[in-house]
Amino acid sequence: MKKKLYIKTYGCQMNVYDSARMADVLAPLGYAPSETPEDADMIVLNTCHIREKAAEKVYSELGRLRAVQEEKAARGGRTMIAVAGCVAQAEGEEMLRRAPQVDLLVGPQTYHRLPEMIARAERAGPGRGVMDTDFPEEDKFDRLPEESRPQGPAAFLSIQEGCDKFCTFCVVPYTRGAEYSRSAGQVLAEARRLVAQGTRQITLLGQNVNAYHGEALDGGAEWTLGRLARELAEIEGLERIRYTTSHPRDVDDDLIAAHRDVPQLMPFLHLPVQSGSDRILEAMNRRHTSDHYRRIVERLRAANPDIAMASDFIVGFPGESERDYGETLRLIADIGFAQAYSFMYSPRPGTPAALSEEQVPEAVKKERLAGLQQLLGEQQIAFNHRSIGARMPVLFERKGRKSGQLIGRTPYMQSVHVEAPERLLGEIVEAEISDALPNSLHGRVVTATWEGWDTIESASIRERASV
Repeated sequence: MKKKLYIKTYGCQMNVYDSARMADVLAPLGYAPSETPEDADMIVLNTCHIREKAAEKVYSELGRLRAVQEEKAARGGRTMIAVAGCVAQAEGEEMLRRAPQVDLLVGPQTYHRLPEMIARAERAGPGRGVMDTDFPEEDKFDRLPEESRPQGPAAFLSIQEGCDKFCTFCVVPYTRGAEYSRSAGQVLAEARRLVAQGTRQITLLGQNVNAYHGEALDGGAEWTLGRLARELAEIEGLERIRYTTSHPRDVDDDLIAAHRDVPQLMPFLHLPVQSGSDRILEAMNRRHTSDHYRRIVERLRAANPDIAMASDFIVGFPGESERDYGETLRLIADIGFAQAYSFMYSPRPGTPAALSEEQVPEAVKKERLAGLQQLLGEQQIAFNHRSIGARMPVLFERKGRKSGQLIGRTPYMQSVHVEAPERLLGEIVEAEISDALPNSLHGRVVTATWEGWDTIESASIRERASV
């Protein structure tokens, strides 16, 4: 009888990718997916340490799962609990002490070792947690099996991990380690397998994905992200290429040229800036200025007038004044964003900013966040409303809640709801947008075939891309 595996994923898209690969690692051991933890023989919590109180949320979930574990034990069985990802990396021995029900503790760089860890945990028995949070010398990706299940029409592909930037608010360099890029050959091989399984869109993932510097196929100069995008575009059947998350300091000439030259590279770029104040950017150790960011956006829009921008913002960083906050609002007004993520600063243990004596009061942070989100929300609504009446290529990824409804994405990552036959799942088809809501669009299918989106009226696209 097959064993059941339940994985709960927290946080970023890289964790989504890692969870899928953990399932691939465990498949040869007989583990099949379970919809609920109650049915599982193995429960994996793949954690994220970016948000406030991330560890406490994991401990809370572990408390709930302990009852599941005890109920299974009372029936003579065993449910193993594994904690993976960045919280596991950060908490280490402390988590095993506080949560003795945890059988395995595995960092983001060592989940390829899960089979041997499970064997050790089975020999040790309950209450004797096995931990592996090293940064091993061997390449994790060399030891992962090929993907066992198709990801669907839109898939993630991790090409870069770790970070050398050391922003003062961020734990990633400590939990994910130094920057590492997979070889170009590895990435292309995985991309070809995904496309052969029916994937039409690949999103390239990395903590600093545009810092990619993968080993070349011919032993020559390392490939940049721009070069990689050009080569991926040559794979027949791969219609869309995206990447996230990028850093302004790593937007080079080659990547900007790729946005001009590669039609498969979608005209939507998530480029976090965090603040519009040069003083705060320096305190964050971002190593770029607000004007540097503006110039990057200008160059991208000159290379591809259709491009739309998304970003991340932190308000209430230690020492942020009203003037600093106003400069962030000015940057947002100057550039215009199609989408954005915004957060109040929260101290992350072990980071330099957490030790600052200039913490901003919570009430002030909440007030500033409300004002910032209002402006960003207005820009997103305006961007979406400019889509009304336009015909856009939509990749349909899944069924909607309503009968006969499909949900897909435009080149700009806008979610589109239409009434359409299920046979269009996985296809890119032309849809006319009839209505726009703050977070989604509604439309109707115009044609059931689509051979490229570059024939859309460029003036219409440019109008939507410039909020």
